[in-house]
Amino acid sequence: MARRPAPPDASRRATIRDVASAAGVSIATVSRVLGGTYPSAPVTRSKVMRAVRDLGYVANSHARALAGISTKNVAIILNSVVSPFYAYVAQAVETQAAQEGRLVLISTTGGDLRRELGAVKLMQEEHADAVILVGNVVDSDEYRKRMAEYAHALASAGSQLVLCGRPSLGPDVPAIVVEYDNAGGARAATGHLLSAGHRRILYLGHKPGYTTSEGRLSGYRDALDGYGVPFDAGLRVDGATLERAEGHRLMRERLRAGEPDFTAVFAANDQIAAGARQALLERGLRIPEDISLMGYDDLPPAVDIGLTTVHLPHDELGRTAVRLALRRDRDAVDDHVVLGTHVVVRDSVRPVTA
Repeated sequence: MARRPAPPDASRRATIRDVASAAGVSIATVSRVLGGTYPSAPVTRSKVMRAVRDLGYVANSHARALAGISTKNVAIILNSVVSPFYAYVAQAVETQAAQEGRLVLISTTGGDLRRELGAVKLMQEEHADAVILVGNVVDSDEYRKRMAEYAHALASAGSQLVLCGRPSLGPDVPAIVVEYDNAGGARAATGHLLSAGHRRILYLGHKPGYTTSEGRLSGYRDALDGYGVPFDAGLRVDGATLERAEGHRLMRERLRAGEPDFTAVFAANDQIAAGARQALLERGLRIPEDISLMGYDDLPPAVDIGLTTVHLPHDELGRTAVRLALRRDRDAVDDHVVLGTHVVVRDSVRPVTA
């Protein structure tokens, strides 16, 4: 009568070698059985699974990756999990991934390109089914070169790179792009202010060089041009971050020069708008009676402060990224999807009166 295999020392975890020895098979056979990557005889599978239970074996994800076994993971890499934009997209990725039977690995970069490239490399080594990059980036030659290399490496390994809310790397790079009409949203927002009679519109919170910010500034300038209003560089205010505190700081500094030389503010996002609103109120200026205010994103605190803003399809961005990445019929997948944006009218804009 066969004896049950003795467990390994309590001081160490069981290894795949222990399982193979207990089951009387090779390590490769254990890997195939656990990964489901190769048909095995029922009796062999039974012996391996019995040894796994008896030894309390837990598969190591790194060893599985080295063996070429899918880890059933989707990776999402973003600047921050605190920012509402990133948090909402990440939640949508998590929701869709769960429906697809995948776990989600999350990595944050703080906007550091080197950390982002390192995170992509790590997720490649983990054999994630898809690697989703979200949001703002400085579109440099180094970024494009390195990301193209990783896109090809991921594709060769049966994985998929997805650029979510950022521009394409070019037709020869195997990456899916899921973005929204960023410049179009800014054009519509500025047009909303212009149609209300505003001609002195302060653009607040631009981050030079970043793809999202450059797109919004482009939309702002296009709208001015369409209305025959010359672009005034003095009405563009650059910022270091897209956070509420930065919006407050930028507006306070602008108001120190004296009475406002603008009738409306188009903020780079809702966080900047909320900070600017606080500074305007502290100065005794009313919104929208004295200054009209426009945001971008349609995320908290937009509803709470009655902010007219641009709505982004955050949920659909994250869900579409996962759905397209996991489609195995690549010929049936549109590799570049642009989702729509629209203006949400609330209480922070009023027409200019004589």
